[in-house]
Amino acid sequence: MRVVVCVKHVPDIQSPRSLGEDGRLVRGGDDDTLNELDEDALEAGLRTAEAAGFPGEGHDVTVLTVGPAHAVEALRRGLAMGASGAVHVSDGAVAGSDAIATARVLAAAVAKLHAESPVDLVVAGMAGLDGLTSLVPAALAELLGWPQLTLADEITVTDGPDGRVVRVQRETSTDVEVLTAPAPAVLSVTDQAFRPRFPNFKGIMAARKHPVTVWTLADLGVAPATVGADGSTTRIVTAQPRPERPDRVLVTGDAETVPALVDYLSQKGFA
Repeated sequence: MRVVVCVKHVPDIQSPRSLGEDGRLVRGGDDDTLNELDEDALEAGLRTAEAAGFPGEGHDVTVLTVGPAHAVEALRRGLAMGASGAVHVSDGAVAGSDAIATARVLAAAVAKLHAESPVDLVVAGMAGLDGLTSLVPAALAELLGWPQLTLADEITVTDGPDGRVVRVQRETSTDVEVLTAPAPAVLSVTDQAFRPRFPNFKGIMAARKHPVTVWTLADLGVAPATVGADGSTTRIVTAQPRPERPDRVLVTGDAETVPALVDYLSQKGFA
């Protein structure tokens, strides 16, 4: 069974973040890390591949990222967690790509991997913690022409009479839904059901030496004009840091905390 997990190298959500002159998030700092929600996706991919157990077939879980040179650190983390392969699409023309342009590059990379050896699943996290658009999985499915199953809490892959079948379960605000689709399919997973495993020392050391396949846009047959700022469907007209709230109130943990909090909420109409 072959699974491709899309991951992203992003500024740590707990670290100070800023916008550049172009209005985009400044990247490449020491605090950049593997997107936390992509760790859930990798865990989901690893568990699904491990549980499938098709006779006479092993499992291959490949982590895939698009980004500059330092984005390889996200792949190293994925390898340390248990991924068996890593692909890095690195090309200066990709800089400034929005979600759709990024999905265009990912789709070309997945198609290349699929041509080399059939892919059963592409798994992504529910969002990137830098842009929080949650658009890439749907855009990727559309570009590949594969079915999409989003926000999964459970995943199983079985053999059916017409090929492999992907089954997911997900919870909405009112129901529990069970969806099925033929493989290959694109999935996104929630952050509720797939608690990521911690890499052990052996895995971390092995990940440092593991080869990473690097592709450019030329390797994928993607025209530079279709990605980057020029190939994006969105434009940043203006951007500025969020202003500090003037009405912020600090409530300390002393004996007066509860009365002070109740009084404040009452003044604001919440109590």
